[in-house]
Amino acid sequence: MDKPFLDKLRRIDPYVPGEQPQAADIIKLNANENPYPPAPGVQEALRTFDASSLALYPDANGKRLKAALAERFGMKPSQVFLGNGSDDVLALAFQSFFCSEGPILYPDITYSFYPVWCDLFRIPYETMPLDEDFCVNIRDYDRPNGGVVLPNPNAPTGRGLSLDALEDLLQHNADCVVIIDEAYVDFGAQSAVPLLDKYENLLVVQTMSKSRSLAGMRIGYALGSETLITTLEAVKNSYNSYTMDALALAAGEASVRDEDYFRQSCDKVIATRERAAEALRDLGFTVLPSLTNFLFVTHPKKEAPVIFEHLRQKNIFIRYFKLPRIDNYLRITVGTDEQMDRLIATLKEFM
Repeated sequence: MDKPFLDKLRRIDPYVPGEQPQAADIIKLNANENPYPPAPGVQEALRTFDASSLALYPDANGKRLKAALAERFGMKPSQVFLGNGSDDVLALAFQSFFCSEGPILYPDITYSFYPVWCDLFRIPYETMPLDEDFCVNIRDYDRPNGGVVLPNPNAPTGRGLSLDALEDLLQHNADCVVIIDEAYVDFGAQSAVPLLDKYENLLVVQTMSKSRSLAGMRIGYALGSETLITTLEAVKNSYNSYTMDALALAAGEASVRDEDYFRQSCDKVIATRERAAEALRDLGFTVLPSLTNFLFVTHPKKEAPVIFEHLRQKNIFIRYFKLPRIDNYLRITVGTDEQMDRLIATLKEFM
């Protein structure tokens, strides 16, 4: 049967998230989730939440959460933007700031949602190759462009740039918006937030899904100049003025207010990461230096897909990307000490 309407549908290759296995007795190390619960204040906020208030729309401006974030970062609430996870924030930023004919620039090995948004919003782009050690070369971005997106630290490689390198990038890209995607910054990297006072074209995007153990709540935010934040708010309000629900707003505020728990949780992940990295090196793996809550590894004798499938059969789920340059690498989320011990023990038996 002829179906002419099919010719009018958008065709796009979507982003593919990590597998979400539901079986019991699994070790889930494939989605970069935090193995520890959120702050006690989050649990209390949810326990005492007035369910009857769900009959009303939430605060469209998220004033309390914006105020908490502004206080933590030493900024004004008008410099904070909220969204349903950093993916929502980034998608709105792509729509808001990348409107010229010039291509935006980002690394060739990075978060695989970037090309999806470019295709969806019809934004021209060019990818800048990481070097042989999977590091960003800042000089590659010294060219005319329509914007720059740089994850720091990068995913899935785990490598980060110094604050001096980020400022160098900004100094050479003053005529476009530069987005620094800091989804993993709390695990040891240097944040670009201190540069916000100097660079009006800088947008820093962060998430509560990783370091604050709130992946199930979908809370993301951006920090930037009032000019950029006002533009983001205008684009958001052009199609959906209520981007975060009341539960997420309450949970997010409670998390931000508990700085001590946040630091303790990050420190535990960092300590486990370093211990696991050393254990993997003892098994012959090459482990890239990581400033994230995951490790990016390869083995000279065992192919990555084989290791991936073996662990999967043992109910240990990690991430494999069948992509150029990294098709023999594996990304392993840092779990608890007990989870990582089981991973290492399983690998020892296999190797």
